[in-house]
Amino acid sequence: MQLKRVAVAISGSIVVACGNGSGDAEFRPGRRPDELPVMLNKELPFRYPPALYAQKVQGNVTLRIFVDSTGQVVTDSTHVAETSGFAALDSAAVKGSRELKFNPAKTREAPVPVSILFPVYFRHPEAPPLPADSAIGKTSIRTP
Repeated sequence: MQLKRVAVAISGSIVVACGNGSGDAEFRPGRRPDELPVMLNKELPFRYPPALYAQKVQGNVTLRIFVDSTGQVVTDSTHVAETSGFAALDSAAVKGSRELKFNPAKTREAPVPVSILFPVYFRHPEAPPLPADSAIGKTSIRTP
């Protein structure tokens, strides 16, 4: 059976606050939290669309994800911030984001909600690297 690989990375340098939790941390929107959210998933939930995998189509999708003060992704708020150019890759990224789990961001040790940009890289093991791949630090996984 062929394995499908999806690489993903969270770009902590582009985290932006979107609100304040209980107000205890005096967190202001737009201010970077003291601690960024940490992804807890041991396996990434993104699935390569079979038709695009068969064609060796690759792409990068950047999602805007809202992580609440409990570390849960608010699924209705997730949207594509930068498209891959392939609707099926974009949809697969959004669908997979529903299963992401995080330790919440914190300010002064209190959990706070944040909005993050979350890049998802769809890579085929038999396709040539994309031009920006050498500049991207990413974690690869293999999924059935």
